[in-house]
Amino acid sequence: MQANVVAGIDLGGTKILTAVADRQGRVLAEVRLATEAAKGTRVILQNVRRSVEQAMSKAELAGLPGAIGIGVPGAVQAGLVHLAPNLGWQDYHLTEDLGQLFGCPIAVANDANLAALGEYCFGAGQGSDNMVYITVSTGVGGGIIYQGEIMAGVSGTAGEIGHITIDPQGPRCNCGGKGCLEAIASGTAIARQARELAAQGRGQGILSHVDADGVITATAVGRAAAAADPEAREILHRAAGALGIGLAAVANILNPSLIVIGGGVMAMREIIWPVMEAEFNARTHRGARRAVTLVNAALGGRAGVLGALALALKEVGGVTGTTHPPV
Repeated sequence: MQANVVAGIDLGGTKILTAVADRQGRVLAEVRLATEAAKGTRVILQNVRRSVEQAMSKAELAGLPGAIGIGVPGAVQAGLVHLAPNLGWQDYHLTEDLGQLFGCPIAVANDANLAALGEYCFGAGQGSDNMVYITVSTGVGGGIIYQGEIMAGVSGTAGEIGHITIDPQGPRCNCGGKGCLEAIASGTAIARQARELAAQGRGQGILSHVDADGVITATAVGRAAAAADPEAREILHRAAGALGIGLAAVANILNPSLIVIGGGVMAMREIIWPVMEAEFNARTHRGARRAVTLVNAALGGRAGVLGALALALKEVGGVTGTTHPPV
């Protein structure tokens, strides 16, 4: 076992991104493998083990790391994964099984919380001990950092920003509710609204930007909006307004100094940000608005795995601040 090396794992429904780093937080190697979640827990854990072994080999290190942090797409409390539908897990003691598999300290957390921790330690959140991270992608998720620590809540579900109700009469969300932020502003929601337009015989500007497979995606909506298509811009403005309302609720309740915003949908920043910020400014309490800054996320798709590294580094007393950002 390499006591001076840690591993961070971002375990998703389709991919496993694993990195190894030294105690100063310097990334030594990264590996990406398929999760193969449909094959069940045994195969998932085999692939997790294989990803760590490959990362150690790529870093020219023998054996296994001294500690592992891992993020999973679900509610986590004290190492127990309450529910992770994309992995087929419910009330699963992941920490116990990984401990047996690796024989080292294991720390497990929600993936969005670890993305927040990654941005805090190594990205846009450096220097702010009270920040909120939000990712707008296929869904809408988030994490809260309070006084330098993840605020997970009593059952591990704090930071579910995507399920703030924006419109009680709005579209049905996957959570079962109506009008959640995720149901209006996520990439999935943007694509759904475009498909609804096409079903009405509208949205020709959007259809002209779909890929060869003919599937209407949020990316196609973004391309149409960039080309000044009014229907595409209306969809994105609706999503942006909802984001502004949701972020205002977050700022009014939590009073953070920083809100970090990332995810694939924010690639359409030039169209989304002005509308989002205007709505945010209009709905945020004056004191909270003066205290907070909205910024772009800095780490992209690496935020989760770097947050997992930060979690592992805490297990061994390594550097989790800003002195040695990963390379």
